[in-house]
Amino acid sequence: MDKFAALEQALRGAAPHTLLDVTSAAFVERYGTAVVELRLADYGMRSLQTVDPGPGTSEPVPIDGSPQGRAFGSQEPHVTEDGEGRVAVHLPVTVRGDRLGVLTVRMAADAFTEADLPDLRLACEALGHEMLVAERDTDLYVLARRTARLTLAAEMQWQLLPGRACARDEFALGAQLEPAYAIFGDNYDWSVSSDHLTVAVTNGMGDGIEAALLSNLAVNALRNARRAGLGLADQAALADQAVYAHYRGRAYVSVLLLRFEFATGEVEVIDAGSPRLWRLRDREVEPVPFDAQLPLGMFEETVYVPERFTVRPGDRLLFGSDGVYETLSLAGEAYGHRVLARTLLATSLLPPTQVPGAVLRELAGHRGDRPLDDDALVVCLDWYGRGRGPGGAPQTAR
Repeated sequence: MDKFAALEQALRGAAPHTLLDVTSAAFVERYGTAVVELRLADYGMRSLQTVDPGPGTSEPVPIDGSPQGRAFGSQEPHVTEDGEGRVAVHLPVTVRGDRLGVLTVRMAADAFTEADLPDLRLACEALGHEMLVAERDTDLYVLARRTARLTLAAEMQWQLLPGRACARDEFALGAQLEPAYAIFGDNYDWSVSSDHLTVAVTNGMGDGIEAALLSNLAVNALRNARRAGLGLADQAALADQAVYAHYRGRAYVSVLLLRFEFATGEVEVIDAGSPRLWRLRDREVEPVPFDAQLPLGMFEETVYVPERFTVRPGDRLLFGSDGVYETLSLAGEAYGHRVLARTLLATSLLPPTQVPGAVLRELAGHRGDRPLDDDALVVCLDWYGRGRGPGGAPQTAR
């Protein structure tokens, strides 16, 4: 820790676009000749893109089948040797469970030992935190995530999202959207307090910029109500009024709104539209049905009534939009009928951050060579419960 305390301080005082330069300088001082490379996951979670403001930008590497991708997927350091007395240490850059990318440090083999890994991981954590702060003031890290130009609607939606993953002692979740570079109205949001997790999965009707504008209005109305301290039913009612006041019933937003209580596992839920929920418990997959209520903005002053159910440690919940469960195979079978359950079982050993991508890949195989004709959104939540660790195992005191 002492070796990189100065690095953390230097990162905090650095210009937003110079974080990698500051990190490189610290590693050169520590290890002598060292080359540092930062790669960030692209929006589609298929490749790791180099962060390099200079003219010699490196080619992207795939997440599947590359040393960097191995560190990204396992969330563990991965060390390779080039046979010429040098090593490359690939380290995950992750902030509160959100996998941002991989930092690679290339150095002489005799300058590195396994004992260096804890300090290197702390350095990556510090870099990740400062990078998220720096994104307020520079486009450098946002641009590095792109393999193609985003549509304007997709630009609006990605800026609205809280991230692609979040983890705490009580839960871990991951999410993904497709088509990543041309999404329209699907969206997700979450917020964590000391006692609760709130999750919203939304789907604005229509496509293009109109769908993105509609979702932006609904998500921000839900946030405004939540931050005012309102309960779940009042959050839905305020957002319903905001959408109706603007569109007068011409457009509406489907939402599945949930509030998890850490101490008990009790979940308060409002089902106002098309997003759906499946539960994997004890190797059994089943849909979790709710009473369907009106989407936000369909009519004036709709009254919403919460329902309740309980999650147990070890439960895995999967949220999907209609672009997932309604997608048809060439034979006409909806993905949500049987295939989704098989996919959930087949991916039960994967962490929740990797499940959405796996589901979307299976969805692509299910629909064959036909392109997506709707957004596809997947959110995966693993519930551990208060006082328990991943997989439901009791946590040791810390």
